[in-house]
Amino acid sequence: MRYWARFRWAAAVALLVAVSPIRTHALDMPSPFVQEVLIKSILVTLNDAVASDNFTVLHAKISKPFRDQFPPDKLRAVFKDLVEKHAVFDAIVASPVIPEEDARIDDKGVLRLKGRFDTAPKKVKYQLGFIPSDGQWKLSGVAIDIE
Repeated sequence: MRYWARFRWAAAVALLVAVSPIRTHALDMPSPFVQEVLIKSILVTLNDAVASDNFTVLHAKISKPFRDQFPPDKLRAVFKDLVEKHAVFDAIVASPVIPEEDARIDDKGVLRLKGRFDTAPKKVKYQLGFIPSDGQWKLSGVAIDIE
């Protein structure tokens, strides 16, 4: 088992991405099942990016405004501590999502998902923002705690 200190990546970096003032086609609130798929797929992709030290797939899965602001090398810089500490959190795949707040779409059209996974030996907490991009909900902000 690997041990790593408590990590905190400021959501500020990722959440500074502003939703375009030109509204894209709004999407409806996704079902709880779809929310779980969004959460797990993006966090597993982040885990894989950290493990392989290759952020190109993660980059391809994020929203266009986020992609424009954060090319793969910038994403790596944001998650540098995870890469250097060899953080592994892929156990979330087998764990249920435990919401800490109800899912909501804010006044800017951002789908906000906040919760945790009671994985062992470390707990994984997340705050994710998704916006409509390319006709789908795509990542626009991320904060992750591993404690």
